[in-house]
Amino acid sequence: MRSRIIEEYKSKLFLSDRQKEILVGAILGDGHLEKLFSPKLSRLKIEHSYKQRKYVDWFYKEFRNWVRTKPKQKIKKAWNKIYINYGFSTYGHRLLGAVQKEFYSDRKKVIPSNLFKNVTPLVLAVWYMDDGSVKSNKHKGVFLNTQGFRGKDVKTLQDVLKNKFGVASSTRKDQTGKQIYIGGKFGEKFIRIIEPFIILPMRYKIPRVLRLTELPKE
Repeated sequence: MRSRIIEEYKSKLFLSDRQKEILVGAILGDGHLEKLFSPKLSRLKIEHSYKQRKYVDWFYKEFRNWVRTKPKQKIKKAWNKIYINYGFSTYGHRLLGAVQKEFYSDRKKVIPSNLFKNVTPLVLAVWYMDDGSVKSNKHKGVFLNTQGFRGKDVKTLQDVLKNKFGVASSTRKDQTGKQIYIGGKFGEKFIRIIEPFIILPMRYKIPRVLRLTELPKE
């Protein structure tokens, strides 16, 4: 009986425009769409370190109607170290399955050909909050950690930044792949585009030299 009620509830779910934008940003970052028992069903998994719990809580509020249980701590052990993560999963749903089909190939994230029209300032902000970092407090430059994408997909992301938002970038290679670097006047322009959407707990990712004001105390 309970499962039937849940299925009836899920049949009425839809993604709002805002949720679609946040979802795309999460997929470009650390968010993960996981296939379920049916190839048409997927669920969104959001998980970060416990230090980022306020960011996860923000995600949870944005997708509250898609989630059955609140975010929880997860303790993991790797290389003789203990890690405490914090996250949640959404319901499995065909709408998420359709998005998973666009953004994944053989369980690896890829960039779909229609990404250009789906990227907005909110998408960029979520992507940056998820997977961005500053060069230093003395520089305007920022990184987008795209090492998980293939080289051609990183190039596509660079093209979207340049052709849609006028933000030029370069790449830097490390042992795991390529990351996007946005420096100088373009770093400043990028931050000005996304800053209205950066939530308070994540404003430490805005280079100090570009902050209009210091962070208020919580």
